[in-house]
Order: sequence, then C-alpha cells, then structure tokens
Amino acid sequence: MGALGRAGAAVCREFLAVAVLAGAFAGGAGQPGLAAEPRPPQARTALQPANGWTTTQRLATSHATQAAAADADHLYAISSTTVARFDRRTGVLLDTASSPTARHLNSGFLHDGRMYLAHSNYPATPHASDIRMYVPGEERLQLYHTFREPPGSLVWCIRRAGNWWCCFAHYAADNHRTCLIEYADGGLDRELRRFLFPAEVIADFDGMSASGGIWDGDTLLASHHHFPVLYRLRLPGPAEPSDRLALVETLHCPFPGQGFAIDPGQAGGWRLPSLVGIDRPGRAVVLADPDCCRMR
Repeated sequence: MGALGRAGAAVCREFLAVAVLAGAFAGGAGQPGLAAEPRPPQARTALQPANGWTTTQRLATSHATQAAAADADHLYAISSTTVARFDRRTGVLLDTASSPTARHLNSGFLHDGRMYLAHSNYPATPHASDIRMYVPGEERLQLYHTFREPPGSLVWCIRRAGNWWCCFAHYAADNHRTCLIEYADGGLDRELRRFLFPAEVIADFDGMSASGGIWDGDTLLASHHHFPVLYRLRLPGPAEPSDRLALVETLHCPFPGQGFAIDPGQAGGWRLPSLVGIDRPGRAVVLADPDCCRMR
C-alpha cells in the first residue's frame, strides 16, 4: 500500500471504523458541528419489534444523511446531492459524484455495476420525481428516467424478476397515499400494479413514510423515516384486499430510518441478509449482521 501518506488525511477526515460487540450499538453519537435532525413527537414505534440486526462496523462521514449502499469492495454514502464511494477495507474516500440539478436524493440501488438513485423535489409541490444513475468512478450523476406526473415523491427504486418497483411517498395527513408501484416489461413507463401500505404500518409512520426498501426473497423489507425498525411486508393473498401490502413482522435494526441496502460484502449464511444503512444523527454508514444464529 504505497499511498499511505496521501491517504492519511483522507482517513482522518472521513473514516472511523469501529468493530462493535453484538448488541453494543450506541445510536445517538454525533460529530462536533453537526446538529442532529429534530425528531417528530412520537418517541418510538408503537409496534413490537423482534430481534433483527446488530451493528458490526461504522464508517463516519458527513455524506451519510440519506442512504447507504455496498458492493463487495466499496461502501457508498448518499446525501441529498452527492454519492460518496469508499474503499471498504481501508475506509478511504475514493471519489464523489453529484449533479447541478440534484436536489433530494433518497436511496441508491446497485444493479449490474451501476447505482440507480431515487430523486425528488421534496418538500416542494407539485411532485417531481426521477431516477439518477451513478457509474462508480465518474464524477457526474446522469439522468436515467423522469416520471411524468408522479403519484408522490420517489423514495426508492428497486428491481425484482426484471421489473422495477418504485415507492412514492406522501407525508403528514396524506401519508396513507404512499404507494408501491410495479412497472411492466423491465421499463418505467407502464404501470403493472400498485399497492398501498398496511394500515398499522401507516399509523406507525409518525407522519412520515417508508424511506427505504429492498426485496428479501418473496417479502419486502421497508424502513421507517426515523425509528430503528424494518417492516417485513408481503404481497396480498387471494382473500385479502388486492391493492394493499400485508405486514408479516416488525424487526429491530441499528440504523434509525432512511435508505438501506443488502450488503453483499459480508460473510452471509444467515436466515436474514446482512445490511448497510445510516445513522443519520451520528453521520455514519452502519454495517449490520442478523442477531439470529447462522443457518445449519
């Protein structure tokens, strides 16, 4: 590793990786000069979370305000305007990418070596939403798709079985209108079906919405805006309302809301996937492994 001297300043500035004993996550730690975002009045989830994930590592960075993502070699922190790429072994900041028109990036989904970022004009109205594309190593975000008359603020866009699934959020008295849309034929122009969220999850949103989501097999994991929980959801069964997702369980996770992703760089072998998210008040990327035992 020859660039040790040059990398030292970047490490001091951007990196603090801490191996954490299981269950010892200290979620509220902040950095000097970074004010924590004010919290809505509800103190915690009204549901009963089961054991889910425990912190294994943290990467301190001022870019960790909206979401995180990971691949085998890198960690990514996403702010409202910027994607930052880090070497996951050293914590060194490799590069950043942005766009003059980036206003509110919400989450990032890695697919075939590229990252697709949900972007909106939140909190402005009428809603404007699009998907930005990031090619690792490039400094500019590209416009990938613009939604005409979107049904809300795009907060996450993910793929399953070749199709895009996009979540459009609403807030406050309108948060019951938050919806998940599947688009047909691998594109983003033809809506195939649309789902609302379960009533008990909407009630637990605390006036906010589902800030992140990923598919985990046949079920969907969705995050809160500021509670350290993930909701496991499923598509409706034959005897259930066809336009509403169903709640399977609520799980504790160490990142308080925002966008998250599966972490393919962890060892794996558990019933639940390893995840990467953010501690927004503490400005850190958070790596998490399941609490449960390894599968035999």
